[in-house]
Amino acid sequence: MRIYLDASVLIAVLAEEPASVAVRQFLRAHREDRLISDFAATEVASAISRLLRMRLLTEEEGSAWLADFDAWRAAASSAADIHAADARLAYAYVRRFNLRLRAPDALHLAIARRLDATLVTLDCRMAAAAKELGVAVEVPKTS
Repeated sequence: MRIYLDASVLIAVLAEEPASVAVRQFLRAHREDRLISDFAATEVASAISRLLRMRLLTEEEGSAWLADFDAWRAAASSAADIHAADARLAYAYVRRFNLRLRAPDALHLAIARRLDATLVTLDCRMAAAAKELGVAVEVPKTS
């Protein structure tokens, strides 16, 4: 199984949060082809930047988290390129108002679909949309 990791999962790898244990257990059990897009990496950097703006992290801590993420990503995953067709499909997804998707989530879904990968997310709304769209999805089980 190929798995595509979204930013919610990647942040749980970096930061200690309620879902971190479940995410780490899931990733230990699924060592197959892990895919991370530059878009997901950008969302991780944006989340860290937000923590700096909120003064929850220092600049040094933020830089260390990004360095840790870059090293982990290089060692534990493969790059998932973004194609123009992904943006077009994401556009079609967000136009399906019943799915209640934000553009970033729609883009993750489109990338996962094109790659025929299982989307791994902590976002229950995105997981529900994935099921509706026929995109394989896994949500690491938190206690």
